[in-house]
This record gives sequence, C-alpha cells and structure tokens, in this order.
Amino acid sequence: MGLPKAKLEWHGSTLLRRVTGIVARSIAPGPIVVVAADGQDLPALPGSVEVVLDAREGRGPLQGLAAGLAAVGERAGVAYVSSVDMPLLHPAFVRAVVEALGPGVDVAVPEVAGYRHPLAAAYRVSVRGVVEALLAEDRLAMSALLDRCRVRRLAGAELPAAESLTNLNSPGDYERALGVPAPSVQVDGSSMRAWTLGEVLGGRDRVTLNGVAVEPDPELPLVCGDRLGFS
Repeated sequence: MGLPKAKLEWHGSTLLRRVTGIVARSIAPGPIVVVAADGQDLPALPGSVEVVLDAREGRGPLQGLAAGLAAVGERAGVAYVSSVDMPLLHPAFVRAVVEALGPGVDVAVPEVAGYRHPLAAAYRVSVRGVVEALLAEDRLAMSALLDRCRVRRLAGAELPAAESLTNLNSPGDYERALGVPAPSVQVDGSSMRAWTLGEVLGGRDRVTLNGVAVEPDPELPLVCGDRLGFS
C-alpha cells in the first residue's frame, strides 16, 4: 500500500479516521477504542478516541481484541469490532450486527459466501476471559474464539449496507474503493455527494446531522442518506 492502512488517505481524511467516525456515529455514547502496536504512528484522531497498546507484538487480532475489551472494561456490555480497512462501513450495518447479539449469544458475526467476518462483528465484553485463555494456550486464530462461543451467524440478506464488508487487501482494492462514488446526502434539502462534512461545510459552524447538532468537524464521515442542515 505504501503506508500503513490506518494512515491511507481517504478523500481528505484517513481510513482510521473514517472507520472510527462511523463506529462512533453508530454506538454513541459508548467508548471508541483504537488498539495500536507499540510505537505505531497513527493519524490525528478526535480527543474522544482512546488509543491503547497491544500487549505483545505479532500475535494477531486476538491479542488486539483482548486489549480492546480490557480498555472497555465495565463501561459497556457489548463491543463492535472493526478492522481499519473498511471505508464503506455504514452505521446501519454496525447497528444491525450489534442488535443481533440477543440473549444466549456471545458473538454476532456476518457470514457471507461461506466466509466469516470476525473483524466486523459484535462481541459481549464478557468473552474477554475466553480470549485471554486462548492467548495463554497460544491459540491465536479468531476461529478458535468463535468455536468456544455461542455464535449467531448473520447472512448477507440480514444485513443492511452489505457493502460495509468491503475491505482493502491490496493496492488494487484500495484504488477501486477510492473510485466508488461519494455518498449521496441531503444538504439543506438539496442532493449532493460528499465523503466528509468538510466537503459541504463551507466555513459554517452550526451544523445538524440527521436532526442532531454536531461539532463542525471537517473530517466527520458521511454516509448515504445523511441529512445535513446549517444555520
């Protein structure tokens, strides 16, 4: 890619800023936690985003999940977990996955075309004990965690905005994603296309997003169907 995925440019913002912003929009007011490697250089993030360090390098996403769940602690009962390379993530997708985590379920995970997506899934924070037990056994595959949990698998037909699962595994994937048309949004009743608030902000400092007042952050990510108002 030429740069770490977190720092890749995304229409005036970065991949990490976009994904954290979408998740924040989806689950507010829950904590937003980014797990970073020791010494990793991250792009600028809002002050509300917490950055915690992976305890041990080279042990994959399961180690990162342990760090993230530990950081959440008792502040939430459910955590939505996302990889950084999902620029088409939509709040409706995140909410649908989280809401699928009903009684008797530990993990809600999309499964499309026979492939499970554990880095686009919802986990009960209480699975941290299972995660840490697997790490102690040097069983580092996310599939090992799913095998030990009560899992609800979500088919593509159950998921709104299924394009949210688009991830970037190669430079070609990145270039194709950059070419996707910007989301269609309503700005004071008129249709426009924009990836971020900054593309339509025009120096104004009183903004509503879907009827709710928001900070005029130029990097605030937008998605299809958003309604913006200015005064």
